[in-house]
Amino acid sequence: MRGLQAGSRTVAVVALFALVTGCGSGESDDSRDEVPETAKGSLEQLADKVHCKPNIQTDAAELRQANCRNDDGRFILTTFDTDRGQREWINEANDYGGTYLVGRKWVAVGDRKVVTALRGRLGGNVEESTHHSGGGDGGHGEKPGGSGHSGHHGS
Repeated sequence: MRGLQAGSRTVAVVALFALVTGCGSGESDDSRDEVPETAKGSLEQLADKVHCKPNIQTDAAELRQANCRNDDGRFILTTFDTDRGQREWINEANDYGGTYLVGRKWVAVGDRKVVTALRGRLGGNVEESTHHSGGGDGGHGEKPGGSGHSGHHGS
């Protein structure tokens, strides 16, 4: 049950991020010609490859998640203990829409431009999902008012 709670919090963070960044910009993918082999490693190793100092938000046995920022923009980097956990997380996150760069046991979430740039360094596959909720107020999370987290990330 604990893993499901962490997954729900993570999905809520992804939903907030998608709303803030404006998912689905429709820009072309100019870097698809040079995609490296899909990266492997810990959250810190992946972050280092994309020149980001990770701000760890979730550090649990089943997943680790960090807010990142580099010259390409802001994104969320998440690593998973199992392939199954990763797929379950992606399936839940797809309900909120967004653009995901997916590697083995890791996902980067950001706007299309950022994900495209990250793919040039990390490899992986881009997955896009459309938002399935009718409201645009972002108030459809698992725990309304539960954590008090505004989604604002201080410097």
